[in-house]
This record gives sequence, C-alpha cells and structure tokens, in this order.
Amino acid sequence: MSFRLQPPSPARLNRCQLFGPGSRTALFEKMARSAADVINLDLEDSVAPDDKAQARANIVQAIGDVDWGDKTLSVRINGLDTPYWYRDVVDLLEQAGDRIDQIMIPKVGNASDIYAVDALVTAIERAKGRTKPIAFEVIIESAAGICHVEEIAAASPRMQAISLGAADFAASMGMATTGIGGTQEDYYMIREGQKYWPDPWHWVQAKIVAACRTHGLLPVDGPFGDFSDPDGYVAQARRSATLGMVGKWAIHPSQIALANDVFSPSEAAVTEAQEILSAMAEAKASGSGATVYKGRLVDIASIKQAEVIVRQAELINCA
Repeated sequence: MSFRLQPPSPARLNRCQLFGPGSRTALFEKMARSAADVINLDLEDSVAPDDKAQARANIVQAIGDVDWGDKTLSVRINGLDTPYWYRDVVDLLEQAGDRIDQIMIPKVGNASDIYAVDALVTAIERAKGRTKPIAFEVIIESAAGICHVEEIAAASPRMQAISLGAADFAASMGMATTGIGGTQEDYYMIREGQKYWPDPWHWVQAKIVAACRTHGLLPVDGPFGDFSDPDGYVAQARRSATLGMVGKWAIHPSQIALANDVFSPSEAAVTEAQEILSAMAEAKASGSGATVYKGRLVDIASIKQAEVIVRQAELINCA
C-alpha cells in the first residue's frame, strides 16, 4: 500500500436514504419516523418549478419543527444550471436551524461545481456564525461527472458521500433505456442459446466506489425506479453492496426495509468476522502473520475485511 494511507469514511449509518419532495409536508413526520438512516428532503426533480419557493420554505420550517431523531438530515438543492440553487443554499443556511446536516448537490460535473457551492456555504456560515459545518453529498448523473469523479471526491473537506443518479446518467450517456437502475432488457449476452443479463451499472459503480474509498467518502447506490419490483431492488442492492457501496436510495417507503436488510451484515457474517479477528490475534501473539480459519488462509488483509463488518454491526447496534 502507498505510504499515503486510505482515509476512513465517515462513521455513520447510510444503509438507506429516503427521499421526499419538499412540496409534500404531510410526508415529513412519516419520514422522520421511518427506519431510514438518511432523510433527503428534495427541492430538485420531485418539485415543480412553480412550487420551488414554497417547498424551500416548507423545508426551512420543518428542519426545526420536526423531530428527526438521530438521522442524517440532508436537503437536495437544485442543479447549478438552474436559477434556483443559490436561493436554496442561502435560505437553508440563513433561515433554518442547525439541525440540517448535509446538502446534496445534483448533477455535479467537475470539482469547480463543488467549489462554487462551498464558497457560498462558507461565506454564509461565517456571516451567520454557524458553528456546525455543513457536509456535502453529490450525485454523479452525467458523462462529465463520471469522467471527473476522482477530482470531485477530492474537491472539498465537506465531501462525505457520492451517489449514482442512474436516470440522468443514462440520458447523458445516450443509453437506450427509460428504466431507472436494474437490469436492462437489451443488455444481454448469449451462450449456448441462453440469454444472460450482465449489469450495465457495474463499471460506473466501481469507479464511484474507487474514488470514494481513495478519499474517505461513502459510496451510495441511487434509485431503483420500479418500486413494485422488490426482488429487482434487492438484486441491485446486493450487487452494489458486493462492490463496496454502503447503501441505496429509497423512493418509496416499501424500499426502506429492503435496503436496511441488504446493507446490514447478517448475524452469521458478524460472528465469522469476530472469529477471524480472534484467530488473527492469536496468530499475531504467536509471531505469525497468517493463520487458517475454516480451511482457508486468513492474513492481515482479512483483518481489514473483518473490521469493516464488525464496525458496521457496532454502528447499527448503537443506533
């Protein structure tokens, strides 16, 4: 490994990010009582242009009025190519209380986008005397975004997470699909007369994970549009978890439990990880750098893998 150590990701649960439009105030209390780890109040795609101002006011009010518990509270602002985003930031930070944790920035294309929002946020924090720094999560939704994902990940110390926005990403790439995530019907291979459907999102997810892990951020899978297909949601979530992503969006309450289940280590996995750590501790005490556990070699790299599982279990138990 390079002598520049890979920084740790933020120590917070991020198994499920539940989205709700800022124009639908009736949903806020329900979202707060849900089992989602992160609440994303939305000012962007789910809010019509004529409703932007009222949605913004609704969210400003709800940040202080609603009991959000210990959830991460995030607000998705409008894109930097719109006339709405600067007022989103100004009103949120000048008028809302300190309960807001994070701003989600959509359709980020390069590090300069982060710099622009960071400069505005920093100026407002200083002017208003806000003592709680606002964190950033960004969404990769374009060809430019994925090409520049590493510079985006390193763009600001406020950065904590990166999500994949599959629908806008597909449009930017010119992909022949109207689906949001999941298997694509025409993206298949044939072997011995049988069709096999590979994952068209694998490469972009892997690139996001690599950028996030390099810079100590949380990689998150985005939406799965067909909320009537729980099996499809779980399949994509499991692929994402296998690649190293820590959670997934929920655009419908029925998806919350699915995400929490996939991104929570099973009791068996936690037990095995603890046993591996114990076995390696014994090996270290005897002067060995490796040992055998259930017929397979485990070494220092195995410790790191096991520690990830144990830390996740500890975060869940403390929630």
